[in-house]
Amino acid sequence: MDNFTFHNPTKILFGRGMENEVGAETARYSHRVLLHFGGGSIKKSGLYDRVVASLKKAGVEWVELGGVKPNPRLGLVHEGVRLCRERGLDFVLAVGGGSAIDSAKGVAMGAANNGEVWDFYARKRKPTRALPVGTVLTIPATGSEASTASVVTNEDGWIKRGFNSELIYPKFSVLNPELAFTLPPFQAACGAADILSHLMERYFTNTRNVAFVDRLLEATMKTVIAQAPKVLAKPTDYDAWAELMWAGTIAHNNLLNTGRLGDWGSHDIEHEISAIYDVAHGAGLAVVLPAWTKHVLDHDVDRFVQWAVRVWDVELDIFDREATARAGIARLEAFFHSIGLGTTLAALKIGADRIDEMARKCTEGDTRVVGHFVKLDTAQVAKILRLAA
Repeated sequence: MDNFTFHNPTKILFGRGMENEVGAETARYSHRVLLHFGGGSIKKSGLYDRVVASLKKAGVEWVELGGVKPNPRLGLVHEGVRLCRERGLDFVLAVGGGSAIDSAKGVAMGAANNGEVWDFYARKRKPTRALPVGTVLTIPATGSEASTASVVTNEDGWIKRGFNSELIYPKFSVLNPELAFTLPPFQAACGAADILSHLMERYFTNTRNVAFVDRLLEATMKTVIAQAPKVLAKPTDYDAWAELMWAGTIAHNNLLNTGRLGDWGSHDIEHEISAIYDVAHGAGLAVVLPAWTKHVLDHDVDRFVQWAVRVWDVELDIFDREATARAGIARLEAFFHSIGLGTTLAALKIGADRIDEMARKCTEGDTRVVGHFVKLDTAQVAKILRLAA
C-alpha cells in the first residue's frame, strides 16, 4: 500500500426534499450566486422552482446561466466567468448532472484567477484559488459532486481534457434520489457505466497489498451491477436509486483511491471519442472499457481473475486462469448490453476513419503516455480503438 493523505471536505445532504436546504447552505458562503444548469428539464420537473424558492427564503440573489450541454463546452465556461466578474458573483451553484457541475468548477477557477481558464485543463499552469461551488445532483454518474475533477471540451480543435484540484471540491452537494426518477433510460444506463468505469479505473493497479480497498471497490461494483437494472425496470424505485446515487459519489470522492495508483487510460481514450463525436461519456466508456481489458489482460492475469471471480461471480478454472479472466470481460460486456448500451464503435454509429487522429490527440502526438496499469503510446491507443471498432 502506498502512502496517502485523504481529505474530502464536501458536505453531503442526502435524501428526500434535501434540495429545499440549498438556500441555507449557499448563504453560508455568499448572497450573490451564479445559478448554473443545463436545459429545461429542471424547470419541467419543478426542481428549478424549489431551488429558487429556497434561495429567496435565505436572501440569496442569483444570476442564471443555463445551456450546459453534455461534454460541457469551454465557451459557456467563458460566459460564466464573464458574468461572475461583471456582476460581482462569488459562488457558483450547479443544478444538474456532471456536465453542469464540471462547467461550474471551470467557471469557479476562471473567475478567481487571471488569464485563460483553458490553461488549467491544458496543464500549462495551476489555479491558486477558486470560487466556492455547491451542487444539486440530478443524475448519479460522474461523481463530480464530491470530487476534485472537472472535464471540459474546447471547441477550438474539439479537445476534451480533465483537471484535478482540491480547490474545486464542492462545499456541499445535495443528493436526493427522487431527482433521478424522470431520467430517460439511456441516461440512467450511461450513468451506471460511468460509475462502474470509475471503480474499474481504480481497481486495476500495479500497487500491491491493497486488499482492503480492493474489497471496497468490489462491493461498490457489485452494487452498481445489482441496482442499475432495478432503476431501469422501475424508475421510481427510491431505494435502488439511493444505492446507486451513493455508490456513484463514493466511487469518485477519492476514498477508493487511497493507498493505490489507478489507471485512467480508458477515460483518456474515451475523451477523444466524445470530444469529436459528442457521444454520452458513459456510452463511450461502455465501448472503450471492454477493448481496454482485452488489450491489457496479459499484464496481470491474476488481478483480472480476482475481478472476474469476486465481482462477476465467474467460477474459477484453476487449469485455465486466462479463461476465467476472459469470462469476466464477457460478463462486463453482457452487463452493458443488458442495460441498453453497445460495446463497439459501430454501436455508436462511429467508423474507424478517425482512429489514428483520436490516438494522436490522446497522447498529444506521443509526447505523453496515458494510463498507469499499462502505459499506452499512440500505437497502443489506436490498437484499443480498433478492438473497439
